[in-house]
Parts: sequence; C-alpha cells; structure tokens
Amino acid sequence: MRRSPVFHQVPVLPVVVPLAAAVLVVLLWFLRRRGRLSVPRASVALALCVYAAGVVANTVFPIYWDKPARSAPWSSYLVVVPFADYEVADAVMNVLVFVPVGILVPLVLVRVSWGRVSGAAAMFSAVIEGTQYVTAHVLGGGHIADVNDLIFNVLGGALGFAVFSVLSRVPVIDDVVRQFRWHDVDRRAARVEAR
Repeated sequence: MRRSPVFHQVPVLPVVVPLAAAVLVVLLWFLRRRGRLSVPRASVALALCVYAAGVVANTVFPIYWDKPARSAPWSSYLVVVPFADYEVADAVMNVLVFVPVGILVPLVLVRVSWGRVSGAAAMFSAVIEGTQYVTAHVLGGGHIADVNDLIFNVLGGALGFAVFSVLSRVPVIDDVVRQFRWHDVDRRAARVEAR
C-alpha cells in the first residue's frame, strides 16, 4: 500500500500571535498619539487584534512549507456562482463570524454608517478570500475563495451593526459605549448617519 506524503504545516500561533501583537502596539500608539488612550479604548484595540487573529488562523491556515504548488488551473480554487451548492450551516457560520465586525468597526470609525461598516466587512472578507485563493494554489492551503463567504460575511457585519445601532439608542448603554469609542460622536449626527 502506497503511503500519502506528509507535508509540514506552517505553525499557526508563532505566525498569528506576533502579527496580532504588532498590530496591537500600533493601535495603542495611535490612540496615545491622539490623546485618546484609555482602558476601554485599549480593550477595543485588543478585541480587534484577537478577533482578527482568530479569523485569520481559522480561514487562511493550514498552509504548508513543502507542499508542491498544485497543477490544477487557478479557477478550480474560486467559486463565483452565488448560492450554488452552498450549505446553510456555512452561511450561518459566516454570518456569525462577522457579527463582531459590525460591533467593533463603529467604535473605531469617525463617521459611522451602514455603508462604511458594510464596506469594512467587505474589505476584510475580500482580503481573506484573496489570501485563501493564493495560498490554495501556491502553498497548498486548505481553503478556496468563495463569493458566498463574501456575501454572508458582509451580511454578518450588517447584522452586527444593526445590533450596535439598536443598543446605542438606549441612553444608558450609549453612555457606556461612548467610553469605548475612539472618537467623539455627536448623538444627533450619529443617529442620522445610522439610518
């Protein structure tokens, strides 16, 4: 019986943790430089880094040191037809994974709107899908790029922003949320933009 070759995976934690720590340092420096550093705002920076690291670790890896590049055409690592053979469980998972984007991004942006939050979710998802596309072909990664993932990730970001918007309308919660925002927001202007 012929044995399948064993390939060596790039270890996840030694890659993702230092990158997340470096981004955290940059974000804290950014807040300090603008005189906005506080424990609540630093906790938002930490949450962003931990969240992004977790998403990258689970969507980009595994990648391999020594797996030969695949000879299949690049199109075999890309799904561009929406909703074809896409499972409900995958859709739900992609929505839930991106709900935090819709909650964290409004805390960081100066001007918050549905378009900006959805755009941030779309950009983050597109970077992930693009990375999956390249690593699947070049590094033998275990994922493919799928337009359905992009669609449901953006939907998850929008759902998170809906939750954020509803909770921000409660005065007591809004007072707490203001401590975590990286920028001062005029309440009337924020309500107009959130609509």
